[in-house]
Amino acid sequence: MFNVCKNYTIILYRIIIFPLKIIILAQKISCFYKLIKTAKVMVQKLLFVVMFLTTTIFINSCKQTEKKTDEKESNKKTEIQMKVEQYAKVKLTSDLSVLSENQKKMLPILFEVADIMDDLFWKDAIGNKEEFLNSIEDEAIKQFAMINYGPWNRMDGDKPFIEGYGEKPPGANYYPKDITKEEFEAWEDKDKTSWYTLVRRDDNGKLINVPYHVEYKTEIEKAATLLKKAAELADDPGFNNYLELRAEALLTDDYLASDLAWMDMKDNIIDFVVGPIESYEDQLFGCRAAHSGQILIKDIEWSKKLERFGELLPKLQASLPCDEKYKQEKARTNSDMNVYDVIYYAGDCNAAGKNIAINLPNDPRVHEQKGSRKLQLQNAMKAKFDKILVPISDVLMAEDQRQYVKFDAFFENVMFHEVGHGLGIKNTINGKGTVRDALKEHYSAIEENKADILGLFLVSKLYEMGEYPEKDLMDNFVTFMAGIFRSVRFGVASAHGKANMMRFYYFQEQGAFNRDETTGTYSVNFEKMKEAMNSLADMILTIQGEGDYEASKKLIDEKGFIREDLQKDLDRLNEAGIPIDIVFEQGIDVLGI
Repeated sequence: MFNVCKNYTIILYRIIIFPLKIIILAQKISCFYKLIKTAKVMVQKLLFVVMFLTTTIFINSCKQTEKKTDEKESNKKTEIQMKVEQYAKVKLTSDLSVLSENQKKMLPILFEVADIMDDLFWKDAIGNKEEFLNSIEDEAIKQFAMINYGPWNRMDGDKPFIEGYGEKPPGANYYPKDITKEEFEAWEDKDKTSWYTLVRRDDNGKLINVPYHVEYKTEIEKAATLLKKAAELADDPGFNNYLELRAEALLTDDYLASDLAWMDMKDNIIDFVVGPIESYEDQLFGCRAAHSGQILIKDIEWSKKLERFGELLPKLQASLPCDEKYKQEKARTNSDMNVYDVIYYAGDCNAAGKNIAINLPNDPRVHEQKGSRKLQLQNAMKAKFDKILVPISDVLMAEDQRQYVKFDAFFENVMFHEVGHGLGIKNTINGKGTVRDALKEHYSAIEENKADILGLFLVSKLYEMGEYPEKDLMDNFVTFMAGIFRSVRFGVASAHGKANMMRFYYFQEQGAFNRDETTGTYSVNFEKMKEAMNSLADMILTIQGEGDYEASKKLIDEKGFIREDLQKDLDRLNEAGIPIDIVFEQGIDVLGI
């Protein structure tokens, strides 16, 4: 019975209990599977959340980086735009009612020639204008590049403001980029210092001279044709002759005849300074001329006021504060001084800092025969005085001396700066040739220093001669001091900047001015500045007369830069929002013709 029950139990277990266990086990397995499945889903969800958060953080990080990059780029654009806005806009106009119908017809032709000079200066400075400008996408940067005729800030030591451009080549585009001074000095070519050639390499890598009229044949021939067309409309015979000869000069690179003809013009109302003129762009050797064009309208009334000074030039030359041997060259009484409104700037004269006076020609052969002409650009001068010099004086000149900053004094200082260029000495006394050749790349800075200091000296001398009986020379001295601050904002890349720095530090050493540490303002010591004026003039004229290259180099190396203390004061001018220079609204439309 027991066995039967046992067997029954076994059977029952096998039939009922065992399957039930299997079912329970299956349920457990199923639950475990569901648990695993649930866990898997949870892990998947967790991974999704982690991935989502990581992606979100990454995207936000990228956005923040992009935002910072955009902000940085925006700030950069703002900085460039601020630099553009540092140039005060000035509309160039004049009273055209003084012109004849032919003269009015002539103006558009002269504008076209000036624009050709503008295109050629781009080639002088950097090369292909269109290729360069088309590579710039930002409008503010392009605008600033057009002001500077390239990617280097001419008013800030020629520092590059566009990525990818290094330091400005000192020889601009006049020389191969890899040329060295030693190679140039060793080069045997009688025309290697010609004003009117480009230095290039032939197929063998040797240096060669290429005349402007060959390199720029298409542009030059067009400009010459237009000048001859303009000559047909010239009422004045002297101006007609000049335009004809200037056309020939462009075609041959021989400018002597046209320069002499320019000196002979006396009665023309329109004047046109055109061609390769100044050599400041060539900071490597200082002997390549840059293309330029300026159209001028004579102010007859103002010009008459200056006529009497021309006949005083020999007496002024004899009075220079230097040894007699450095002032034996004769000053020409027929060197005329006239006042103009300038109605167009193009090329070299339009690059960043604008000239407000002209002393030409530069050829010493012309100086020996006929002297030079001094042209005062009254409307541009007045714009710089009102918009720049007066605000600078309000920041940096002592309050009790600001009353002496006057336009008449500014005009006289600038005018006699140009007269100063024509005085002194052009040829060394010891057989070293011309002063320009002897001083080489330092000539321009030394010559500008001479003209500046002689300008102040000449005003003082004319006062002593009774030519300015009612003048207060303090006007000229304080205005001169304020003018240094205006000019050194050009930086020291230019000859004018170096000249002003040399003079500033020489004055400082001589006690010609004082600086109030509390207010950070400057005041002129009249007597000491007068003494410093005479001694600096003597030093410069001696360096030039001796053709002392080493002395000129030493003077520039020691004083031709902006030191930290002065830079802090100049920075205050920028913080005050004072324009650094002027930029023009100009052209046919502005004149209404």
